[in-house]
Amino acid sequence: MRAPREAIFETAADLSRWPEILPHYRYIRYYERSPERNVVKMAAVRSGIPISWVSEQRIDRDRCEVRFHHLKAFTKGMEVLWTFEETADGVRVSIMHDLEFRVHALAPLADRIIGGFFIGHVAGRTLECMKQYLESRESREGPA
Repeated sequence: MRAPREAIFETAADLSRWPEILPHYRYIRYYERSPERNVVKMAAVRSGIPISWVSEQRIDRDRCEVRFHHLKAFTKGMEVLWTFEETADGVRVSIMHDLEFRVHALAPLADRIIGGFFIGHVAGRTLECMKQYLESRESREGPA
């Protein structure tokens, strides 16, 4: 992404703004809220299919990382890590998902459906929309 790393990080960390800037997010509901830790219900849509899950979000400004631990739904137990690496071409934002399916015999099928169809698509769309939002804001407002 071609925007200041801090602006990208803060946009990713501020879940309250996600439904405004990410058209596939329906809502974010806070159960607990603080500067470093939130518990939220996140709701998105994938090809017209509504999905939702509950996550604990941890914001680590010192390490410039945003972490999620999924607490409910099909992705219960999943760990998600957002990283923000400065490069010569801009900031490389990565989202890594680590999920071990609870029913091991169904893991190959679940990986394709939950991992590829839902998680991969929603994460990719999130990065795409966040990039578009931040880069258009950067071109309008200039460097922060």
